Amino acid sequence: MDPKRYLHAIRGDTRTTPIDHAQRATAAAELSTAIRSGICPNDRDFDRFLPDDLRLVSGQHWTPLVVALRVATWLDAAGVREVVDLGSGAGKFCVAAALASRCSFVGVEQRPRFVEAAQALAQLFGVENRVRFVQGVLSLSAIPVADAYYLFNPFGENLFGPDEHLGDDVELSPERYQRDIALMVKFFATAPSGTVVIKYNGFGGRMPASYEEVFVDREMPNVLRMWRKKGALARLLRPMS
Repeated sequence: MDPKRYLHAIRGDTRTTPIDHAQRATAAAELSTAIRSGICPNDRDFDRFLPDDLRLVSGQHWTPLVVALRVATWLDAAGVREVVDLGSGAGKFCVAAALASRCSFVGVEQRPRFVEAAQALAQLFGVENRVRFVQGVLSLSAIPVADAYYLFNPFGENLFGPDEHLGDDVELSPERYQRDIALMVKFFATAPSGTVVIKYNGFGGRMPASYEEVFVDREMPNVLRMWRKKGALARLLRPMS
């Protein structure tokens, strides 16, 4: 389908039910073409490819497409090749950003059922050669080495009430919230110069003083920022004036 015709077709579309199985491959191909052409579809159209329980929480927990596509633009401008999404959930960010960029992505997620759903999503959209997902609890040794790291407030669930949890299959507590934030601050502080960090709605902690803000977009649903670690080898981008 022509991207402009596709954009016209999805405007005003208020469907929220999952897509029919027989139509999935064709619909995913049309959506992929639109994203690769620079069109940002409605989130509802993308979310229809997710399992029911993950689709229903997308508005709160998964990165909006408009954010994923903006990040993809920043990553390509930065010359980033490999990106790690910490707390990748259903895989929406990694898959959408892969469609819109030249980067490869690794999603790190603690819930095995989310990893399974994310892998299926990558295969459906044909980006499994540049997108993979690994299951594991956050630790310094479990974070893959990459040029850039993306965080959409991945630790906030620890502070939600039980009714807002995505399940009771992992530890969720204020104590873990503080531990994970401290771990990330330490990781960023020891990362090599030139390391890029993209934060959407923050991550609960402050970036070390060794980082400089390169891009910021306050027009997104929440503030989106890109940081780069300074140093003799940090020649990836010029900071904002």
